[in-house]
Amino acid sequence: MLSAQKIKKLSEEFETKTPQEIIEWAVNRFAPDIALSSSFQTQSMPLLYMATRILPDIHIFFIDTGYHFWETQEFRERIAHKWSLNIIDLYRSHSWDSFARQHTRTLPVEDPNLCCYIHKVQPMQNALQGYKAWISGIRRDQTSVRTHAKFLELQEDGLLKINPLLNWTKADVKNYMEENNLPKHPLYEKGYRSVGCAPCTIAIGVNDDERAGRWAGRAKIECGLHTDMFKKKNITESNYETQIESPSLRNADFSPQDRTKTGAD
Repeated sequence: MLSAQKIKKLSEEFETKTPQEIIEWAVNRFAPDIALSSSFQTQSMPLLYMATRILPDIHIFFIDTGYHFWETQEFRERIAHKWSLNIIDLYRSHSWDSFARQHTRTLPVEDPNLCCYIHKVQPMQNALQGYKAWISGIRRDQTSVRTHAKFLELQEDGLLKINPLLNWTKADVKNYMEENNLPKHPLYEKGYRSVGCAPCTIAIGVNDDERAGRWAGRAKIECGLHTDMFKKKNITESNYETQIESPSLRNADFSPQDRTKTGAD
């Protein structure tokens, strides 16, 4: 197991390495106990392409929240078939089924943090049990929270989170996509520069920040996979009100013309 000091040193060294070099190091060090998470949007394509060129059968976690655009599901299936991907679909715990069915329509708006925890954070926490490393596609230029991320981040349970694209910008993503002729999400050209769940994603203008359409006009900028929420374990229907901070949303106006940029997942 890598020491905290070694992880810090490697993380600093990775500031000057390419994403491919970082992925190769991770695969050599941790395979087969390594997984990659992907939302299968346009900006996900470079990491998926790089990683599967290095380790073709790497486990790819796709969180099926039940709120995805149909186009996301279709795109995921198309890429999975074309690239022969080893995808593992993640779903919410059955312990939340009754609660979720009662609040299917209202939960994304009334309590998006709880919605994200139930449908994204907890499924990822459960899926990563038994793995030694998790490859994520976050970049520092995406949100204020991610600005402070490191290439290697040791989790409290010993899992090592690896962020190979951390130093990349949206221009780097665009250039790599063009150089390798990578496919775009079907909604990209319709103004969906960043695609999350349908209730919390809107199309944006050509001059807007690429992630301005996520939770637009709401007091939320991250789903929780890359924040302190990911450290919270074993949250249930009976204790979530004391464990998860919920933005004040019930009196907000979510009409499209009044939505403003706050950040992104």
